Amino acid sequence: MDDIVMQAMVKWPNVPDCYGWLGLDGRGDWYLRDDAAQACGDFASSVHYARGSRLQHEKLIDFIQRNYACDASGAWFFQNGPQRVYVELMHTPWVWRIHPEGHIVAHTGEVATVQESYLDELGLLYLETPLGIGLIHTADMAHAASKVEHGEWQPQEIQRSDMESRFGFVRSPQSVKGKA
Repeated sequence: MDDIVMQAMVKWPNVPDCYGWLGLDGRGDWYLRDDAAQACGDFASSVHYARGSRLQHEKLIDFIQRNYACDASGAWFFQNGPQRVYVELMHTPWVWRIHPEGHIVAHTGEVATVQESYLDELGLLYLETPLGIGLIHTADMAHAASKVEHGEWQPQEIQRSDMESRFGFVRSPQSVKGKA
């Protein structure tokens, strides 16, 4: 986490958390969800406008990714100075890209090693790593298929509905907050 963020947390310790305003899609893109986007529905819904506006400012994206973390309940957030901005996840907390040399890299730029692979009922491929569970980026499915065909990865079947409890993450902190 950035030093300036940690300093802000000390200086202003009681800033309320923010829910529903930031989303991460299955391609590792960040979305800002204003009131109008949130009124269209859940981030993971099929309503495209519910996603909001895709962030394109590289320095802002880098800042978010450097300060991306998980709380004790498995809800992922971006620590924006003293404020914790919880992230609505389209699929998983990580989105993996396959590097040309074969290793995997998270949407945040962190390199990880594959422990297990999983295939859900929709045909989506996930990798479990020491960082956690993540979805393979759609642009890398040909590389992923090659790894499966060559026996490097042997995906186990998994139900999408079981993933949160099995891997300890929360797709929608906003919906869980309403139940607390």
